[in-house]
Amino acid sequence: MTEISRRSMIAAAGGAMMASPALAQTAPAPAAPLPRRGSKGADILGPTNDPRAAEEPFTQAPPATDHGTMPNLKWSFSDSHMRLEEGGWARQTTVRELPISKAMAGVNMRLKAGVVREMHWHKEAEWAYMIKGKARITAVDQDGRTFADDVGEGDLWYFPGGIPHSIQGLAADGVDGCEFLLVFDDGGFSEDSTFLLTDWLAHTPKDILAKNLGVPESALAKIPEKELYIFPGPTPGPLAADKMGGAGDVPKTFSHRMLAQEPIRTRSGRVRITDSTVFPASVTIAAALVEVEPGGLRELHWHPNSDEWQYYLSGKGRMTVFGSESKARTFDYQAGDVGYVPYAMGHYIENTGDTTLTFLEMFKSPRYADISLNQWLALTPHPLVQAHTGLDPKQIDALSQTKTPVVPG
Repeated sequence: MTEISRRSMIAAAGGAMMASPALAQTAPAPAAPLPRRGSKGADILGPTNDPRAAEEPFTQAPPATDHGTMPNLKWSFSDSHMRLEEGGWARQTTVRELPISKAMAGVNMRLKAGVVREMHWHKEAEWAYMIKGKARITAVDQDGRTFADDVGEGDLWYFPGGIPHSIQGLAADGVDGCEFLLVFDDGGFSEDSTFLLTDWLAHTPKDILAKNLGVPESALAKIPEKELYIFPGPTPGPLAADKMGGAGDVPKTFSHRMLAQEPIRTRSGRVRITDSTVFPASVTIAAALVEVEPGGLRELHWHPNSDEWQYYLSGKGRMTVFGSESKARTFDYQAGDVGYVPYAMGHYIENTGDTTLTFLEMFKSPRYADISLNQWLALTPHPLVQAHTGLDPKQIDALSQTKTPVVPG
């Protein structure tokens, strides 16, 4: 839960908080940083939103290394419109909320047990990460081959553009349904633009539907007059019962167990990389799940093949993005935030909290690729590196020629 969500809950409690001063004292409002750095800057005389400013200390008082004008590279899902439906909700972060996010868009969705994200398809490919709980997903491809699977926390799915599919929340391990993140390979994506089964049926003449389905028109009396979108559905049975025959199974499974992958381990964190080399169906989106321990650093690097769309799952972090032309800007992130790094811009992510920082990196690419600053320096003639950096030759010799994605603090 983000700090914004916690404040909303406290505000909603109202009188209950007043009646319980001990409870109110357990969550003091964070102090807002002043826009000052040494002799530069000054205090704010006008109105301020102190809780909001406290979430962005390096926006309020940027480090001396920040310079020039950079676009906003952060958006919180807590600021996205929440679409509430019977048994679930959805909210999105697209180019409309985060204008720099042209390559990819994201949707955060919740389904209670039995609740269905109705049968649909869209032009964009859909990549997903299960945040909590369990769901059943189904799909049919253009050759009549079928797919059904139950996915849980840390699992992925990927449906290519145009492939019809469904998602239904399950009750499992004491969790009522599920919550997941969807990522689409177009920043202009909108949840309102999906092709919904019920929306199509509602806008097709009944005599045409009857002729197409081979049923009398009277059989169509219960077809909804408008889209269902998210709605309580039938209680799911065993997975085997939903594995339809058709022309057989899809040749490349649409789901993947990301947490089952052995991570790249360092002294200060772990990284799991999932792209088309290990999840062959996912041909337009590659991803990494990164865990950084307190004080650790996702090393200075950049990506040579795509913009980076980030989603923060837990902890607190800080990122400075270098945009060439002496431009750099620092942002602070916490759980529920979206970060964005335009193509080829250098950056790092530092754990600034006292718990593990966990986040997802997504790329509009079939392959994951990054270039490490440390490795670049280690594999470049050392006298040339010394001339650029002024580092002692022994320090340059000690640089690792292999990547260390997460370095100690």
